[in-house]
Amino acid sequence: MTSPETITWLKERTSLGILSPEVLNAIAQVIEEQVIPAETDLVSEGTPPEALYILVEGQLESNSTNQTNPALACGFLPGAVIELKELLLDQLTPFTITTVTECHLWVVPGDKFRPLVNQYPEIAQAFSRQLAQELAQVTSALGYEQERSVALRPYLVTKAQRGIVGTSRYAVKLREQIREAGADRKSVDIFGEPGLEKDNIAALIHFGSPKRREPIIKVNCGILQTSGADLFGRAGGKPGLLEWLGEGTLVLNNIQELPEELLPPVTQLLKTGTYTPVTRSGEAAPEPRASKARILIVSEKTQPTIERCIGHIIKVPPLRVRKADIQAQVEYYTSLYIRARGVPKPRITPEAFRRLQSYDFPGNLKELKNLVERAIVQAEGANELTEEIFWPAETKKKRFRVNLLNSYPSLRRFLRSPWWPDRINYGFTATAFAIIVAVLFIGPQTRDRNFVLNLFWAWWWPFFLFLFPFLGRIWCSVCPFMIYGEITQKLSLWLWPRQLKRWPRQQAEKWGGWFMFGLFTLIFLWEELWHLENTAYLSACLLLLITAGAMIFSAIFERRFWCRYLCPIGGMNGLFAKLSMTELRAQQGICSASCTTYQCYKGGPQKGEGMETNGCPLYSHPAQLEDNRDCVLCMTCLKACPHRSVEFNLRPPGIELWTTHVPRTYEVALLFLLLGGIYLHRLPELQSWLGLQLDLTQFWQHLGLSLLVLIIPAIFTFGAYGLLQVFNFNRKPRSFLELAYGYLPLVLGGNLAHYLRLGLGEGGRILPVTFATLGLSGEQLPILVAHSAVIAFLQGATIILSVLMTILLTQKIAKQPVRSLMPQHLAAIALGVSMWAIIVF
Repeated sequence: MTSPETITWLKERTSLGILSPEVLNAIAQVIEEQVIPAETDLVSEGTPPEALYILVEGQLESNSTNQTNPALACGFLPGAVIELKELLLDQLTPFTITTVTECHLWVVPGDKFRPLVNQYPEIAQAFSRQLAQELAQVTSALGYEQERSVALRPYLVTKAQRGIVGTSRYAVKLREQIREAGADRKSVDIFGEPGLEKDNIAALIHFGSPKRREPIIKVNCGILQTSGADLFGRAGGKPGLLEWLGEGTLVLNNIQELPEELLPPVTQLLKTGTYTPVTRSGEAAPEPRASKARILIVSEKTQPTIERCIGHIIKVPPLRVRKADIQAQVEYYTSLYIRARGVPKPRITPEAFRRLQSYDFPGNLKELKNLVERAIVQAEGANELTEEIFWPAETKKKRFRVNLLNSYPSLRRFLRSPWWPDRINYGFTATAFAIIVAVLFIGPQTRDRNFVLNLFWAWWWPFFLFLFPFLGRIWCSVCPFMIYGEITQKLSLWLWPRQLKRWPRQQAEKWGGWFMFGLFTLIFLWEELWHLENTAYLSACLLLLITAGAMIFSAIFERRFWCRYLCPIGGMNGLFAKLSMTELRAQQGICSASCTTYQCYKGGPQKGEGMETNGCPLYSHPAQLEDNRDCVLCMTCLKACPHRSVEFNLRPPGIELWTTHVPRTYEVALLFLLLGGIYLHRLPELQSWLGLQLDLTQFWQHLGLSLLVLIIPAIFTFGAYGLLQVFNFNRKPRSFLELAYGYLPLVLGGNLAHYLRLGLGEGGRILPVTFATLGLSGEQLPILVAHSAVIAFLQGATIILSVLMTILLTQKIAKQPVRSLMPQHLAAIALGVSMWAIIVF
């Protein structure tokens, strides 16, 4: 390059362009050209300057060991003048400069540049003017930064408090989501329950991003001005937080409290990255301004209006599903506290950890931290923290419960033994059921001469109706239908090895309950129209039909699909089991923290004290049970669990109906069908009470009246609910589905009162009836029959108690004053009176 071209290039492309042509010409005369290969140190930190370097082509970068001044690390592009200040001020080089690519440099050696400085004072003067301009710019920038700092200081987040503690899959996933969110500039919605330190997660995202040196501020949406001036600023006036923030991060905390007026502009900001400053009324709206700030949203739940505008959505899992992390969290909070107070670290016993893991922590991490700190203070310097120190860790679900397995170890041993229920089922029930069916077919056909018919109607029905409030669905654990279903399943797999079909859960949940309802309706009509209770072979046909259903579906689907979704007797048992005073559950904390195999659910080999099993036959996990409907008390989970997590609790009867219960339409339909069945069983008495003169020997009249009797009680209760809505015109009552379960004690009590007549009046004749079945005379054998007055008293007492329990249960479910529920209470009393009239009298 010739000298005139060199002078032009220096004037146009470098900071030396402020010098006169004479000086530039003098510099051009002493320039030497050099080509430096890539990855070569041009100058070294802490050394005297050797020359003035002008980068013509290529790229350089600087590195410094001075970590307190990151501005020293920078890159250089063509036109950069290097070592000028060091040569003029005779200073050491502050950093090392390395070639990134092959570089073409103009070099003025130091021994030639210094005479030029002495010869031309203009060089030093020009440099001084440049320094003055730079100083003015720095002063202006410093004033701006001070003003910016004052504006942002009340909202500034200085650092993340802590990382994500724990090794559970939830903790690992949360860390991965934080890393992904920190890698780009998209907006993030962080939502979850209170106490989960969501604002700390927002800080982790910011300080893990490339813009970590930019400020991060947190603004509580509840205190924002409805005009948005503090966030967006005013046109021609005071800047807003977004303008001061620049490329920093804005955390909108508690977005659910954002004023409605600000929802559209915030949505615009998230969608387009622009905002419009606030104007006074009558002023023209200014042009939207672009914002380079990153938006992080913290909330307790997602907001549908802005959810579609969000780049990343992070759901922070509650502590109750991260029980495996509780030990690490406790150790971490303990270390923080003892380090701050300078006290010795106490040992935390395994029992204390188990106690903490059994608690659900509604306040999540914040509650756990407070609990740990309070425990250390209460321990008063003790070397060990025991479970008694953590006494507040008592979950609401565990209140008013007594674990019978702990109170009675012999009960645990029996329920874990081969006797329950396998030896009972396959050693007795399977054989006895075959004999029972055979006797029903070949024996006498009336109840007064067939002991099996007597057992079925006078013993089985009242006994298990009486047992429901105590042991729930325990009949299902020894049910012969299920036993023959399992026998069929094993035999078919032996003869035809194959993979049984998995359960069509979605369809079964939707239609299985209505199948049970329809089948029970047909059973009721069959029983009434063909007198099943006094016709042995028809009763046998009923038993065989239900058994056939269990066998067919057991040959098709794995485990006990029939028992869970389709069996009509199982549906009734599951409904009445909700009233039971016992329950089978598991400690959620132990299951979440200690269990990795889920043997109680899936089955598996022996592990520790856990036995080898095939898993829950109804595919129910004991830690996830919310009511007794889907537990048959087979105790498979108790046998399989190696961690002693399974509990068999004594509890307030029916407590699930006003705590964790989920109403289902088909269950309510079955409930009212069973209510109508009480009146259907007493059809002659009902006719007499109502003064009807219908001929029940005519099939169609009998069928029509039977259907009407099954339907009318449900219509009556629905009418009472209609009055309830009118009665509470200024208050919305609970839904009909929820309140309908309040009638459950009355339905159970009415059915029990009906069968008490058979149980107390005919059950005691079992010995002479047995002899009559065998063709022998048993007239001299003893009988035990209650007096009719005693039967009437017990029936009446059962109905009265059922009405009272119905009123009490309705109050617990509704959680409203008695006056508000008076129509339903009066309906329950009216039903009780009608049952008294047709059953007791």
